[in-house]
Amino acid sequence: MPRYQILIEYAGTNFIGWQVQKKGRSIQGLIQKKLSKILKEKIKITGSGRTDSGVHAIEQSAHFNCEEEIKDLKKFIKSANYFLNKDLISILKIKKRKPTFHARYSAKMRFYLYVIYNRESPISLNKDRGWHIKKKLNLNLMKRGAKKLIGTFNYSTFRSSSCSAKSPVRTIKNFSVSKHKNTIKIRIKSKSFLQQQVRSMVGCIKYLGEEKWNIKYFEKVFKSKKKSLCAPPAPACGLFLEKISY
Repeated sequence: MPRYQILIEYAGTNFIGWQVQKKGRSIQGLIQKKLSKILKEKIKITGSGRTDSGVHAIEQSAHFNCEEEIKDLKKFIKSANYFLNKDLISILKIKKRKPTFHARYSAKMRFYLYVIYNRESPISLNKDRGWHIKKKLNLNLMKRGAKKLIGTFNYSTFRSSSCSAKSPVRTIKNFSVSKHKNTIKIRIKSKSFLQQQVRSMVGCIKYLGEEKWNIKYFEKVFKSKKKSLCAPPAPACGLFLEKISY
């Protein structure tokens, strides 16, 4: 049975998230439905991970099996995008893989991007593609806080109460904060994340930027391992799954 990897771009605004659920439109469910129609068989796709409702992807990775080899990959992508693009989903690439390849378990690193528009004026062109914060943020404090989160730690403070991960220990390889004009970009790199970890960390970094917290209190919250002390998670609209490396 041939196995294929697809790279997917999508706007998550109008979906309940990546994963198929009992109620609501999911990105996974819609892609499965359209690919099943094209290939004339029931297709199940497996993503590199779940993205929450409202979260976007610059390059999500997924795989699927089908009974027969897809002879014309270029035509397949064109057909898939014909059905998907009106819902702001695009298949960027498709590649035949070995049967041992797994979009989730073969992943070596996951890259996330969070976008903040730090300005008085509301967002028009990039509405639902970033977090609009009017108050000027202290970039230096945000950068100092980000550095504190790099390494191997127990990240229970940033873990959702519904997270099913066996261990709260993760390794953050990179956590950078940069600014160009009024746009702040936060990039976070790790092999895996806890549920809602990225948005919760960004929420706490934002509290630093607003000077609601100082570095000492930020460290106290992190080391407490208590979700109750965590700042409210950043909204989903500013989060992008940037890419997956294998």
